[in-house]
Parts: sequence; structure tokens; C-alpha cells
Amino acid sequence: MAASPAGALAGEDRRPGQHSWMHTIVRWLFIATSLAFLAAVLLAPLATVFVMAFAKGVDAYLHSFADPDTAAAIRLTLLTAAVVVPVNTVFGLAAAWAIAKFEFRGKSVLITLIDLPLAISPVISGMVFVLLFGLHGWFGVWLQEHDLSIVFALPGIMLATMFVTFPYVARELIPLMQQLGNDEEEAAITLGAGGWMTFFRVTLPKVRWGLVYGMVLCNARAMGEFGAVSVVSGHIRGLTNTMPLHIEILYNEYNFVGAFAVASLLTLLAALTLIVKTLVERTGYRRR
Repeated sequence: MAASPAGALAGEDRRPGQHSWMHTIVRWLFIATSLAFLAAVLLAPLATVFVMAFAKGVDAYLHSFADPDTAAAIRLTLLTAAVVVPVNTVFGLAAAWAIAKFEFRGKSVLITLIDLPLAISPVISGMVFVLLFGLHGWFGVWLQEHDLSIVFALPGIMLATMFVTFPYVARELIPLMQQLGNDEEEAAITLGAGGWMTFFRVTLPKVRWGLVYGMVLCNARAMGEFGAVSVVSGHIRGLTNTMPLHIEILYNEYNFVGAFAVASLLTLLAALTLIVKTLVERTGYRRR
């Protein structure tokens, strides 16, 4: 028996409504699952850091930063980031400009070397500097004869941090420069602009937001680096311990308030970095 036209229309009217209802349920299910995962993996540990840091009150929290070794670790972390980020910014700009704008022999090798720190363990990165500049390393005897210290000293910490973080600026700028192309640079050169003027007046203004974004990521990694720095630092309290290393020492000594106080400061610095990153992204999107 054939279905009536009215029944067919009623069935068609029900199907879109049912589909929309199922789509809404699936959407909210995925949203709830994502929020629950973030709360368990991200928000809960971060909340625990601050709860433990203030477990004995605000006075104990503030007193933790009066420790000379803690103050030295904070200064060393900020100093390392202040040196590493500008150096890697210059390298990243130069490497990205060369790779995106020119063709030369060894270009693929340079790209591979830039990606190398992202592919190997930070601990191995630190071991490389120990094998090069340690007492029994390739240059160890020469450094000792000239009373120079790299491993277990500030230069080694900066070199290890620099090695681990140098891909971030370059890797942010290379695809951006490739996407923008060479038309404006070629036009500027045709009009008589030199190489440096073309770079500072044409290339750099177009990639400035990507540059800032890469610097933010480089800074965040530099302040939080543990593996490579742990190998080359020697864990000398008050001299070669950065904030992540000092947190580990305080925690192993059962100074939980001190450890979580320094961890909370590192978390706040990371949050500040993320805020700057978000502002840069929004500003860049609005400009584009």
C-alpha cells in the first residue's frame, strides 16, 4: 500500500529536526570531554602548584624568595633568557631570510640542521657540549690551560639553552616569508633600494608579528628548559642552578613550599608569555 503524500512530508520534517538534535548532543559531548581532559591534565596540576605554594600562608610563600640560592636561580634564568632570545632572533631572521628568499647549495642541509634540536632529546644536546668542552672533551685540555670554563659554568648553560631553542624563531618565519613571496622585495630593488634597506623597509615590517611570536615561544622554552641545562650545569647551588633545576633540588630536600613557590613563579612567567602570545596573534590577525 503506497504511503500518502502527507505522511511522507511529515517524515521529511522529522528527519532534519532529529539530525539537528543529534548534532547538538555530539557537539556538547565533545566539548564536555575536551573540558574534562583539560581540567584533569592542565588545570588541576596548575591549581595544585599554587595550593602547595601557599600551604603555609603568604608569609612562608614570600619568605621562600628571600633564600639567596632561590634569588640566584631566578637571576640566572632571566639572564639566560635575556641573552639567548636576542641571539636566536638574529639567527632566526638570517636563516629564514636566506632559506625563503634565495636558492643556494646546502639549503636542505641548513633546514635539516635547524630542525635537529626538535628531533633529539635535550639530554643528548647537553651531552654534546660535555663531550666538546668538558674536562675530558675535545677542547677540555685547552680550556683548562687557558683557565676557561664552559661546562658547569654560565657559558655552558647559555650554549645548551641556545641550542635547544634556536629553531623557534626560524621555524616561525620560514613559512611566513615563503608565503609572502618576493614581489615587493624585487620591486624595491628595481627602484634602487639596497639589500639592507629592502630588508628593513620591506621584509621585516611584513613579518614582524611572526617574529614576535617566535621570540615569545623561544623565551618560554628558554626559561623552562631542564634536560640540556641539567647536564651542563653541574647543579652548583647559587651559581649554575636555573629555576627548573632549583625546583628539583628543593623538592628532593622536602622543602615543598619553597619548591612550589618557585614553580608558581615559573608558571606565572609562562602565563605572562602566553598572554603576550595571544595579544600578538590578535594584533597580527587584525593587521592582516
